[in-house]
Amino acid sequence: MPRLAVLGHPVSHSRSPAMQNAALAALGLGGWSYEAIEVLPEHFAALVGALPDDGFKGVNVTVPHKLAALAVAAEASPAARMIGAANTLTFTDGDVIADNTDAVGIINAIGERLSDRRALVLGAGGSARAAVWALRQAGAEVSIWNRTEVKGEALAAELGALKARRDPGSGAFDVLVNATTVGLRQASERPPNPEDLKALPVDADSVGERQVVVDLVYGSHETALASHARERGARVIDGLEVLVHQGAASLRLWTGLDPPVETMRRAARGEDQDG
Repeated sequence: MPRLAVLGHPVSHSRSPAMQNAALAALGLGGWSYEAIEVLPEHFAALVGALPDDGFKGVNVTVPHKLAALAVAAEASPAARMIGAANTLTFTDGDVIADNTDAVGIINAIGERLSDRRALVLGAGGSARAAVWALRQAGAEVSIWNRTEVKGEALAAELGALKARRDPGSGAFDVLVNATTVGLRQASERPPNPEDLKALPVDADSVGERQVVVDLVYGSHETALASHARERGARVIDGLEVLVHQGAASLRLWTGLDPPVETMRRAARGEDQDG
């Protein structure tokens, strides 16, 4: 029976198992399964090496393993190589093949023209790398803010982006992407609190109707950033919508079938499939 999984630390909050198992059932792949596996960074490479022998056909990879996922692969797609991180691994004939569907997931979730638009990406980890590369490929001018400035500067130089100033605000940007883990615990445990915004370099009052705000964090509650941006009239794309699109791209890689995106969206959001 082919097995799939998402690997992360933490990973208990992940909606991927519900989403992907619903998709597998809709595709008539009842013999397949998808699960969540918690793994510490120091055990990641060994676990990946053992998975094919346990019947795994592929895995998604989330925080904090996306750079390590690329390192363990024998082959990598052009996107994964250029981004420098992977969120999808496929096990084929004894080889590990890395891909990055975060990039296409972000662009498909935004779903509008991005050429000549100004974007600010918060963060410099694996998800941020995918966001910067994807936005650059779509023709946007991208700036990067990261709490550790040296890391942000290095990523900007590597991917051809701009380094944002220490306090970049948000009003000057058409697209704002939160690719940090700020809000992850809050989204899992409690409703949003405006105080949570203080952890991000966001001029909350400058967010407005002309902007697209993408928050890659998701949980049982909306993040403070997403909630505030929605109240201010911005178009908000939450982490679940990005998850649906990147998950659909991963599922296509593993099965060769067109994913049932609406089924995946409803399952990710915990909605009754019968309405």
